[in-house]
Amino acid sequence: MTETSNNIECSRCGQNRAQLDGPPFRDELGERVHENICQVCWDEWLQRQMQLINHYALDVRTPEAREFLRRNVQAFLFGEGPGDEIDTSMEGKL
Repeated sequence: MTETSNNIECSRCGQNRAQLDGPPFRDELGERVHENICQVCWDEWLQRQMQLINHYALDVRTPEAREFLRRNVQAFLFGEGPGDEIDTSMEGKL
């Protein structure tokens, strides 16, 4: 018998969707994401995270970059605090 995903009502999109398989971080924020955010919204965050890493040339090994991403994941998924924007005004001109 195959295991089916648990569904949750996502606090970001309000939809009843598949829950993440487990917490994405080993802390309170990871537990909060697991309990409240659906797989679809998490996948959207992963795309946004990659854009931020590339745009700001982040070295995710540094504490500053990890804190930057942590602040942005909270803004993106939970609407807490300001998130950093990506300047797209030069897109296609470089």
